[in-house]
Amino acid sequence: MNKSGKIGIFDSGIGGVTVLREIIKILPNENYIYYSDSKNNPYGDKTDEEIQQLCDNIVQHFIKEKCKVIIIACNTASSKAVKLLREKYPQIPFVAIEPAYKMVHDYAYDKPTLVMATKGTIDSEKFNLLLKKYDNHKTYLLSCIGLADRIEQGNKEEIKKYLKEHISIYQGKVQNVVLGCTHYPLIQKEIQEILGQVQFFNGAPNLAKHLKDILKEKKLLNQGEGKIEFEDSQGLEQKKKRFFQILKEE
Repeated sequence: MNKSGKIGIFDSGIGGVTVLREIIKILPNENYIYYSDSKNNPYGDKTDEEIQQLCDNIVQHFIKEKCKVIIIACNTASSKAVKLLREKYPQIPFVAIEPAYKMVHDYAYDKPTLVMATKGTIDSEKFNLLLKKYDNHKTYLLSCIGLADRIEQGNKEEIKKYLKEHISIYQGKVQNVVLGCTHYPLIQKEIQEILGQVQFFNGAPNLAKHLKDILKEKKLLNQGEGKIEFEDSQGLEQKKKRFFQILKEE
């Protein structure tokens, strides 16, 4: 594999930009191609077979682009498809995002915790094994049906209304919030406005470190000047604009 080869990263929409942002902090010299599958967004309401097929199609596209590593920046896709993809393409390293529930165990075990994720993630075997292993018995699970969609559309009023309806009951009850969907770090401020001073956990910083370790180990670290390409399955120009706008924000 070529050191200057691209790193492919995909999500059902632009939420995975929160993952790419963390990666670029420690790997600024890499070449990235980001694929937003807005045509099939959201993945959370699809069958396992449909999700696996969509992910496989994107991986085949990345193979044509000669990607040296592929990142699954969607928790639903990670939980439903990564096993199958690793079996089908053993020559390609896959790095998959996971809900950061283990981090609660490591850093704030005894504190009441709210896990916000899509229904697909919360129902998945992968997440339930994680929960069983690290359960602090003070954990609330919330399937945020339709929230990623609202974030994708960028409607602030709709997002605030949704959060008020669904998370107000946890005000004063939780101290940790696990952001189990890559879209959710984009609305941390809005979540905090309702829940107060909570500690947020998301899997992106750990994924970035893991990716760097893999590139080092395989001697695939690039020393050039990194480029970022963006593709959307519907070719939506406003998605591209918003993607680069978010990427520049801190």
